[in-house]
Amino acid sequence: MLKEFKDFAMKGNVLDMAIGIIIGAAFGKIISSFVKDVLMPPIGKLMGGLDFSSLYVNLSDETFETFAAAREASAPIIAYGAWLNTVFDFIIVAFCVFMLVKQVNRFKKKEEEKPAPPPKPSAEETLLTEIRDLLKAK
Repeated sequence: MLKEFKDFAMKGNVLDMAIGIIIGAAFGKIISSFVKDVLMPPIGKLMGGLDFSSLYVNLSDETFETFAAAREASAPIIAYGAWLNTVFDFIIVAFCVFMLVKQVNRFKKKEEEKPAPPPKPSAEETLLTEIRDLLKAK
């Protein structure tokens, strides 16, 4: 059973998939940082200094000064600002994947468009050509 697992794990597709997942996870972190640290601050500033990550709806009877205070008190809240950041993350990742797939398909199409080389003559045709050339030479 261990040998079967080793054979399965060493197949090219499984290794390619594992590498893709690892790179995808790292790419997801890069995009999350981009949204949180680069994209959202200017958008928040344009909207009057709004910090999306601290937007929430308080579902408890208590009032809290900040989002962090509500989280610390374990109050029931709807953190729609964090959800918005996650939606922006998803949209950017989906767009990047779309662009990558589009480019890969464009390159594949170019490869498919290359004309196929003419088929080689069969053994019979080659033999007949040799016979013809020998007869011409005499």
